[in-house]
Amino acid sequence: MEPKEFFTSRWGLILSTLGIAVGTGNIWRFSRTVAQNGGGSFLIPWVIFLLIWSLPLIIAEFALGKSTRLSPIGAIGKTAGKKYAWMGAFIAFVSTAIMFYYSVVAGWCIRYFVSAFSGDLFNTTNHLNYWQTFSVSGLPVLYHLIAMLIGGFVIYKGVVKGIERANRFLVSSLLIILLILLIRAVTLPNAIEGIKYLFTPKLEYILDYKVWLNALTQNAWDTGAGWGLITTYAIYMKKKEDIALNAALIGFGNNSVSLVAGITIFSTVFALSSTDAMLQISQSGPANTGLTFIYLPLLFTKMSGSVLINTIFASLFFLALSFAALTSLFSMMELATKSIIDFGVTRKKSILIVGIAGFTFGIPSALNMDFFINQDWVWGVGLILSGAFIAFALIKYGVDKFRNEVINGFGSDIKIGKWYNFMITILIPIQVVILLSWWLISSTTWDPEWWNPFHTENLGTCLTQWFLVITLFISINRIFVKYILNHGK
Repeated sequence: MEPKEFFTSRWGLILSTLGIAVGTGNIWRFSRTVAQNGGGSFLIPWVIFLLIWSLPLIIAEFALGKSTRLSPIGAIGKTAGKKYAWMGAFIAFVSTAIMFYYSVVAGWCIRYFVSAFSGDLFNTTNHLNYWQTFSVSGLPVLYHLIAMLIGGFVIYKGVVKGIERANRFLVSSLLIILLILLIRAVTLPNAIEGIKYLFTPKLEYILDYKVWLNALTQNAWDTGAGWGLITTYAIYMKKKEDIALNAALIGFGNNSVSLVAGITIFSTVFALSSTDAMLQISQSGPANTGLTFIYLPLLFTKMSGSVLINTIFASLFFLALSFAALTSLFSMMELATKSIIDFGVTRKKSILIVGIAGFTFGIPSALNMDFFINQDWVWGVGLILSGAFIAFALIKYGVDKFRNEVINGFGSDIKIGKWYNFMITILIPIQVVILLSWWLISSTTWDPEWWNPFHTENLGTCLTQWFLVITLFISINRIFVKYILNHGK
């Protein structure tokens, strides 16, 4: 079934899809991961995995959405075969489960913008205590609600008046803010040392397999490839839109934003840190919040001798972070909404269901950091499975046939060659096996009771929750087929 709305232009599509990829991971996770993995040494495998993990899957997602005009449930079922619709349901569920706690993260960003803009953030010298006081109060629930209400309003307005219009403003504003912060950061004294660290590779790190695995992980979690989100936005592509070109723009655009954010943060930290700069950048803190919500606020107090200037730059940073979080949240909410719409439910009712469910199931993560960490662990690693299922759908359909008929079909300006077959059939499965094995086996080393499904981060809790969800979806696969794939027949 053809959608009723389409993105009005390629620029609208690109900005909206870039909004999926550009999130908090570009601004806070990227810099921390670079610092923990040898600075410039990390960038080499990071670019390589952009080419052999992210881009092939982004191309696949654009093609799946454009060709089927269905959410991941229908897209995977129509491509791999009806009995595999449950794989699409798993992809949709993983991104929806992430939405439940990601809206909490968006709320944190909004709260810190408000605190910076009002000056409250600078009324303390103990930013760790400030964060802890905030995180155990009821405020995260309130800001989680605010994030969900903003997202719900945008999705309710539809593709053109909601998603495209919001992303045109938010993503454009985000890029402008990042450029302003970049210019200020690189003009700080000693900023060049941070830039040197970011772009200077060291052989011992390049030869470390863990650096490569972390680079692959960053690509899997950062670009939006394999989440099903790009598949959902691609439903609203016009037929004449090129798949390969758009995929390249998203992949390289996302990583360019990461580099801009990285230069800004490394320059700022090296310029203003009076102690070990690398220790400060690489610190994790509760739920990996250390750099963004604990240390950077302290740095902003040192940016100049003027409280007003410090307030402006801190406000801009957290405003950019809020915009990045919200644009990613929109895509997660749209995926969940479109999945319900495919069952024949109206958009109005669908977004009401998603909004209520999103707020309700996000409350535990807003109130309990251990629950938040558990969900981030289980479904963050689950994204690797999502990428595997997308590759499986293409393999089941026939990668060469899919490449020729769909990717290189009507509207394609750039033709994808046979190298793509090798990427999907060989390289993606190998990366899935390596990445899943590494993360799950590693978890047994940091938790002696790795089998216990009630622990926060281990093998047991991951496999248990995956098993329950997959078993449920396999058991109701016939419902997906009846209401989505056989709808109207």
